Amino acid sequence: MVSRNKIFKYLFLTFISFFALFLTTKQSVYSCEIEFEILGKKKETYKSGDIIVVKVKVIYTHRVCTETIKSTKFNTNGGKILKATKWKETSTNVWERKLKLEVIGNKDGKLNLVAVRTCDKTGGFGSIDIDIEKIE
Repeated sequence: MVSRNKIFKYLFLTFISFFALFLTTKQSVYSCEIEFEILGKKKETYKSGDIIVVKVKVIYTHRVCTETIKSTKFNTNGGKILKATKWKETSTNVWERKLKLEVIGNKDGKLNLVAVRTCDKTGGFGSIDIDIEKIE
């Protein structure tokens, strides 16, 4: 016969194992993952007037989306979008484009670029903060 202590120990270790697995598994709450990467020479801090090229990658995690990739909206604080390439599907359900940004500055010292996708599922959201000189 198995003792209560052994059963408790087994249940406790099983629970801890599942909890650890849950914590280490990357789970997205959105239907799309949105990633950013600064291209070219990177600086610690950018100045007003500097040009930054950012690659945006959208990954459809639910495979089929009712919204087109063109419905992705961008917002900036501390910078403005000068140009953007067309979206290109680099592999199945993975889309990329490049954005050319000009730093205009703000009081926070951060250029914030946000991408938002809205759909009948959970949509997508991604952002990047880039250090810039503060404007008083």
